[in-house]
Amino acid sequence: MNGGLRHWVRVWVLASRPKTLFAALTPVMLGTALAYSEGRGHALAAAAALLGAVGIQIGTNLANDYWDAKKGADGHERLGPVRVTAAGMLRPSTVFVGMVLVFTIAASAGLYLALRAGWPVVVIGVASIACGILYTAGPVPLAYVGLGDIFTFVFFGLVATVGTYFVQALECSGTAVVLGCVPGFYSVVLLALNNLRDREQDFAAGKKTLAVRFGARFARSEVVFSLFAPALVPLWMAGGGILTGWMAMVAVAVCLVTGWRVARPSCRIRDMREINALFPRAGLAAVAMALVLSVFLLIGPKG
Repeated sequence: MNGGLRHWVRVWVLASRPKTLFAALTPVMLGTALAYSEGRGHALAAAAALLGAVGIQIGTNLANDYWDAKKGADGHERLGPVRVTAAGMLRPSTVFVGMVLVFTIAASAGLYLALRAGWPVVVIGVASIACGILYTAGPVPLAYVGLGDIFTFVFFGLVATVGTYFVQALECSGTAVVLGCVPGFYSVVLLALNNLRDREQDFAAGKKTLAVRFGARFARSEVVFSLFAPALVPLWMAGGGILTGWMAMVAVAVCLVTGWRVARPSCRIRDMREINALFPRAGLAAVAMALVLSVFLLIGPKG
């Protein structure tokens, strides 16, 4: 019984794709740090925002697993981690129910946030869940027409960060929008690496990602640009007096050093299976950058 339970847990953990969850963690970190730096933080709202963000991320992963299998995009020749639906580890109906359950949990967290912050939270929540489903479902799936990168940047970057700040401070902030570019770009890194690795299989399945449309060189360039673009954020913050000069330089150095550990091999890899080793590095780069910026926001410019 214990062995069966452990196997069941392992399969669902695999389906949730935990290496992608930094995309849910980092915007909540940044939005919360900004709110607390202004004396407007709210612990319960921050916790609900994290639950909602993680739920939407996992729900999107399950939707991707389910509908990619139905469309034939996750065949036996897949180079990435096993997809549980295509591999027959879970029945499609089971994965679908799991997706609905996870999105329901996310919506429940959103209900509290809507009661606290009003109708904008409802709009954000509904749009996020809808796009999470439409990423691979529907007559014109976002991922299949090359719009996945935009969706990822907007929803896992800008919307998640601004939304986290909004449910605590109860107003929007231009700084939150700029901060949202950090997790947005790192989420694009993850997607671009995924699309570079799966380019040939996606082409065969009719999945027209940007890597399929414009080639491997474009995908590699997208990875490199998205790894180093977050370095502009602390520079902007220093110019606005939000961070000191030394804080900005430290954050830029963190971005460049952690980014180089992903960018350099991503440009040289020829065996696409080797890309799988870069996902943890990209996640570490995202968390490191978000952590540094969050700490600096909380301690404030000390001159």
